[in-house]
Amino acid sequence: MTWPSGSSRTVLTLLLLLLLYFACSEYETVEASVHEYSGDRFVAKGGAFVVHGGSEGIYSSDPSHRNSTSLTDNGASYIRFEKVKFRRGKDLANFSSGLLHAIIFEVEDRETIGGSAYGGQRAVCCTADLAKLGVCSEGEIIHRPSTENPGWPKVFGVSFDLDEEVATLPSKSIEITKTGMYNVYFIHCDPKLKDLTVEGKSIWKNPSGYLPGRMAPLMNFYGFMSFAFVILGIFWFSQYARFWREVLPLQNCITIVIALGMFEMALWYFEYAEFNETGIRPTGITMWAVTFGAVKRTVARLIMLMVSMGFGVVRPTLGGLTSKVIMLGATFFVASEVLELVENVGAISDLSGKARLFLVLPVAVLDAFFILWIFTSLSATLSKLQARRMVVKLDIYRKFTNALAVAVIVSVGWICYELYFKSIDVYNEKWQNAWIIPAFWQVLSFSLLCVICSLWAPSQNSTRYAYSDDGSEEFDRDDTTLTLIKPAPLPSNDFRSAPEARSVQDSNKLSNGDFEEDKTE
Repeated sequence: MTWPSGSSRTVLTLLLLLLLYFACSEYETVEASVHEYSGDRFVAKGGAFVVHGGSEGIYSSDPSHRNSTSLTDNGASYIRFEKVKFRRGKDLANFSSGLLHAIIFEVEDRETIGGSAYGGQRAVCCTADLAKLGVCSEGEIIHRPSTENPGWPKVFGVSFDLDEEVATLPSKSIEITKTGMYNVYFIHCDPKLKDLTVEGKSIWKNPSGYLPGRMAPLMNFYGFMSFAFVILGIFWFSQYARFWREVLPLQNCITIVIALGMFEMALWYFEYAEFNETGIRPTGITMWAVTFGAVKRTVARLIMLMVSMGFGVVRPTLGGLTSKVIMLGATFFVASEVLELVENVGAISDLSGKARLFLVLPVAVLDAFFILWIFTSLSATLSKLQARRMVVKLDIYRKFTNALAVAVIVSVGWICYELYFKSIDVYNEKWQNAWIIPAFWQVLSFSLLCVICSLWAPSQNSTRYAYSDDGSEEFDRDDTTLTLIKPAPLPSNDFRSAPEARSVQDSNKLSNGDFEEDKTE
């Protein structure tokens, strides 16, 4: 087998062609920044009946586009309601109703919605006690003008006429002139309107496109990460092409991880770019990005585990552990794939706490098991290398162990910060910085990959890291340890006394040691 000239350019060209294929193909789509309501039922909360219409971080319109007659231009931010209809059953159409409200407010103005009488329980709908105080009309939504944001919250609505089964909310566009986390709720206060549903859609737009505010920075981030993977890929593939005769199985696995990373980052960038352009999240690209990411994370963990076990360095195979390693990898892939699919495919809002915990917990447990197994195996491998005085291999394994230890410590610290961040941001007021949390994990995994690439880069001396079974080393094998047995010096035809034999043996040991050092150099 020979590696053709210009192989690096060929590989990169194929990758780009495949990425363009994924980007240009037509995929099934789902609504994202276009929030669609398909017969959503009202739920009783705090004396009111509520449907959550959406929640997104939105940047304010560019000053040059504010108060423009057209909000469809680039640079404008708005929330637009289109064909929003409230539907009631025919048996409930024999009376006219009160107002069915659409209410839009920025999270800082949440205290302007609702009220309480004499410091009692907070209510959204005006109660008899509040009506007696003259602060509202019974059966209406309680809201007050914001002192920080004049003209907000925005409240408008429609009512059912007699014998009318459908009430249509007037189409309306609300310009966003202040950056913030905005919420939309549909609310009514009439208990007689049971089984009421809402249908239609609302369209949310930022100045730069349809990406939600908390996702917008991720598009540029994944563009940067795609470029970083290309640079790493050029370095690795060029080394691979130069020294392909010396390539080890471990280096083939690293090549796969780099290729998967290039696909994943590029697909995420294309996914966010498409989302930003159309307001519709492409299911196909998202699924491909999620799958490539899950495969990459699984393969990377398996590689680190096998390296930690000394596979290809102090043992030629994993022996009876192979099935256990494969089972752990398959389980992790399934758990990771399910979590990412639920979180990303067609999703715009964060999962609820219980739903997220149910999906995140298996991945976290499997990750912890990987870490425990990796460090346990590394400890055993380091001990074996040190006992056999394999200086070169011991040095590279120590560097690998240090890199992993730093990554784990940083990960634990970041998890603590992430928990703190979410504990103080109950209402998503820090949404502009939320993108840093997922971005950090990508940077950390990429940094660890770069360290591994630098340690095991293909070179003319790559084989010095490989397991050799040329007779110079033999191992007693059992389930837990590998014990080195050094061959005794060959007897000479000349008879020697015991002291002389010991002297020759010592001389042979020194020469063998010098030979071993020469190999390392």
